[in-house]
Amino acid sequence: MSVGGEPRQASCGAVIASNVDLIDPTSFDYIAVCGGNDYLQSATSPSVLLDYLRQASAANVRLIGVCTGTFTIARAGLIGNRKVCVNWNVFDVFRAKFPAIAASTDHLFLDEGDLLTCAGSTAAIDLGLYLIARHCGGDKARQAARHMILQDIRPSRLPQPHFWTALDGISDPRIHAAAHFMEQRLDTPPSIEATARYVGVSPRQLERIFHTSLRMSPAAFQRRLRLEYGRWLLENGSTSVTQVAFDCGFADTAHFSREFKLLFQIRPSDVRKQPSSSASP
Repeated sequence: MSVGGEPRQASCGAVIASNVDLIDPTSFDYIAVCGGNDYLQSATSPSVLLDYLRQASAANVRLIGVCTGTFTIARAGLIGNRKVCVNWNVFDVFRAKFPAIAASTDHLFLDEGDLLTCAGSTAAIDLGLYLIARHCGGDKARQAARHMILQDIRPSRLPQPHFWTALDGISDPRIHAAAHFMEQRLDTPPSIEATARYVGVSPRQLERIFHTSLRMSPAAFQRRLRLEYGRWLLENGSTSVTQVAFDCGFADTAHFSREFKLLFQIRPSDVRKQPSSSASP
């Protein structure tokens, strides 16, 4: 459905053309609101859509916020004291826009009974399998997972793999752009020169920006990102230390282990021998 039955175009250019106008919400058990990249624009939440969601909620129809679709549900004033799950990549923006709402990145999805929210991307698959299991049974959910060539069904409590959350209070957009670029390539770390080109500054300027805002070099920041990622993989998976080292962009296990112990005061091989102190870095 879409407001007016109009086509909707994704950021990649794909158009969903066979839309219908908003149907009586009481016809549904669930209504999912799918987000997009224009979630910051108030025009993406026309009053007719917000009123429609309020009607659905009043009729006890369960709402589902998929990725940034949760922004629209929040604009409709339908979250209240419920806790919502948002993608780590938009967490700071969501918290700034809706400071009174309890938002979390420590789950793939959350079920508050009449409101379900998920981090989007592949977490939408996990939420879908969760609902199949609820209404059709675990066997059907596992069958669906096999058809999608998934190894297993991830539980909602699994934390989102985000690896740097210490940018609160950093207003320089160049720092955030550089961090995002590095986060996308943890397994094949880009050079500082490439990162500087992505941000639109010289390598020397990038060095000054990082030292001014974070008291560390871009290289040190990137290394910490990769090590945080490695710790998350060790705490939340069963992959060998050698493979974790490769997945974090280290050429060999010895180098990874040295840097890991220097930062965390524990060897990678010992991480799984003790209970995790935190679900996510």
